[in-house]
Amino acid sequence: MAASSLVMASPTLARERQFYGGINAGVSVPDQVKVDIDRGRPDGLQENAAFADTKLGLDADIVLGYDFGAVRLEAEGGYKRNGYKRLTVVNPALVPGTNVAPGTVVGNERDLSIWSGMLNGLLEVGNDDGLQIFAGGGVGLAHLQLPVRVPGVGAVIDDSSTDFAWQLLAGARVALSPKVDLGLKYRFFNINDFRLTGVAGQPLQADYQAHSLLASLSYNFGSKPAPTPAAAPPPAPPPPPPAAVTPPPPPPPVCNTGPYIVFFDFDSAAITAEAGAVLANAITAYGNCGGARVMLAGHTDRAGSARYNMGLAARRNAAVAEYMTTRGVPASSITSEAFGESMPRVPTADGVREPQNRRVEITYGPGSGM
Repeated sequence: MAASSLVMASPTLARERQFYGGINAGVSVPDQVKVDIDRGRPDGLQENAAFADTKLGLDADIVLGYDFGAVRLEAEGGYKRNGYKRLTVVNPALVPGTNVAPGTVVGNERDLSIWSGMLNGLLEVGNDDGLQIFAGGGVGLAHLQLPVRVPGVGAVIDDSSTDFAWQLLAGARVALSPKVDLGLKYRFFNINDFRLTGVAGQPLQADYQAHSLLASLSYNFGSKPAPTPAAAPPPAPPPPPPAAVTPPPPPPPVCNTGPYIVFFDFDSAAITAEAGAVLANAITAYGNCGGARVMLAGHTDRAGSARYNMGLAARRNAAVAEYMTTRGVPASSITSEAFGESMPRVPTADGVREPQNRRVEITYGPGSGM
């Protein structure tokens, strides 16, 4: 049996490290259904029995899943239903005891229906708070109910069967709010070798394929953790004791408090070779500052959303802090604050990728910071 569907349903996309759920519903595009009689021949061939042209039908799904980040796993429960415009009898053995000739077109008074339970795995790329694209597949079980009732003859097939099913998925979604997503999804649904029995005991075999286009609304559970507030700077140290009159102390080393500016590639928090050279100078200068406080101020350009850029600025601060602590600067001396796109070094319009704005500024000394 072959069928294809055009469905308005839910892609059910999500936020990282959260559960999500969605409801799908739509219509099926008509396609032809084919039934074979399985005679158990040694060559494994079946004999054509009949084919039917379907009407517009119903397709509905519900989904519950978990977003691991780039990978999502979800359980899907689905229901499909199609009626028939007409049934063409190819082999009279399908309706024994009648005068139905091969090629006879008759009506069918019943609809086919399918219940399915699938486990899907999906890979996705893109921004959680914007547009994401995904692709994957799923496996599971499908239960087919195939009633064929010919006017004037009665029931010809009234049987059901459960068999293995698989599907391929692809689509995209856009976030309407932190918890609600809207998107589109394509699905190819396939079941091979459904085995059924006709009312007269004929062994039957059928296949089912469906192409679906889904559109949807989904809900993401939970919420993102609140950002950790920046630590308050410590109080200024007490003034040093007066120097001895004789002999005068040697002059202290000069503390270059900065700022030292580290630049980053677009949408990246990786330390480049040029950034490493600047950090090496900053760490050398730190040795002349007597264990002073270190302030990191993270910034981004204006490409991307303000929320995303605040997170990117924080990741850049973390990369610089890790680089310095692994080279001798105490972690307890480092304070950081993310400013995102709010303090550009070079003013630009929204959406402009300006290299001078993708930076972390490092300063030393009491009260250092922005």
